[in-house]
Amino acid sequence: RFPYEKQASLSKELMTLLGFDPERGRLDRSEHPFTGGHPDDVRLTTRYSENFLDGVHATIHETGHGVYEQQLPREYRRQPVGMHAGIDVHESQSLLFETLIGRSDAFLELVAPIFQRHLLGSETGALEWQPENLGRLVRKVARSRIRVTADELTYPLHVLLRFELETALIDGDLAVADLPLAWADGMRAYLGLETESDRAGCLQDIHHYRGLFGYFPTYTLGAMMAAQLFEAAQAQIPELDEQIRRGEFGALVGWLREHVHGRGRSVSSQTLLKDATGSSLGPETYIRHLRDRYGCT
Repeated sequence: RFPYEKQASLSKELMTLLGFDPERGRLDRSEHPFTGGHPDDVRLTTRYSENFLDGVHATIHETGHGVYEQQLPREYRRQPVGMHAGIDVHESQSLLFETLIGRSDAFLELVAPIFQRHLLGSETGALEWQPENLGRLVRKVARSRIRVTADELTYPLHVLLRFELETALIDGDLAVADLPLAWADGMRAYLGLETESDRAGCLQDIHHYRGLFGYFPTYTLGAMMAAQLFEAAQAQIPELDEQIRRGEFGALVGWLREHVHGRGRSVSSQTLLKDATGSSLGPETYIRHLRDRYGCT
């Protein structure tokens, strides 16, 4: 268990390392991480728990959102064309940072000593703190009732459940009063888990309280986009993995500024993706990424 102050200090270094400008934004603490504000005053929040990696990945996720906001075209501030290209694209940026980079071997080799310095006070040779073991932790696949702590491989099942229930609610095929039982049935079918309480079930997300029906699919659409964008960036920046190992993110952030962030809403998300990667949105690259990383068939 590591004190909040140490985890917060670690989070702030990781944000800056990944390209977030602390002079144009800040990081605070909340139960559910989120990003808001204005491109020149981007407000991020993260959460901290007994497992410090939860906070690390929440911070990296929000940093992806924050860097996107900070790099929107300055010449079109306060105009529609200067806004982001859509929530699906926004989630592609957060997931590109959190999963494609944040769970990679190259990144873990970079941050292992940073973790140690912030949380332990000095570097250590202890095996549990080495990149190989950190990789086991951040890429561990285990069924979970909670979406925000789900692993990369089972996460889409949480999205499918919510999408199907929202569709049934909106179509009038499911009454609100029947949602807890429908949720329990879905969790049992998709993940083989029993729902222990509504708090860990249909009440666990803030999206519905805010009226954000239809939002959850953007996480999987964003993950698909992220895989395509990262593959294209790797092809155009041949030494990208080595740059990540050295903590050099300038080329990647610059590539994202040119192909995604700096274009604002001047084109549709589909056009933006095709211009950047040469391909329309599809599941092939995402599935290939999951198979390569997790060895699944």
